[in-house]
Amino acid sequence: MRIYVAVDAELLERLAAGERISAPAFSAESEDEEDELAALEEAAEHGAVVAAADVDGTDDVALEDIASFHVDLDGTGDLAWFATQEIDAVIREAQKR
Repeated sequence: MRIYVAVDAELLERLAAGERISAPAFSAESEDEEDELAALEEAAEHGAVVAAADVDGTDDVALEDIASFHVDLDGTGDLAWFATQEIDAVIREAQKR
């Protein structure tokens, strides 16, 4: 199941260190693309960064569960996509917020 987790710089640093984290998570009402987008946008309202994660029945996530990160870089509400390998850049962006 895909969930969208609202995270901040501290939680991102914990993920980068190999820890599992728990944070506010939002899931789509269906697999419809519009529902997925709504869940992603809702998570973005609750954190500096959204981590899209694939989990089985838990809201605890580790870096290996995450498919991508999403960040509003310019305050427009448009979310930029980052791969998990770019976590250091995502942490720097989260620290600005």
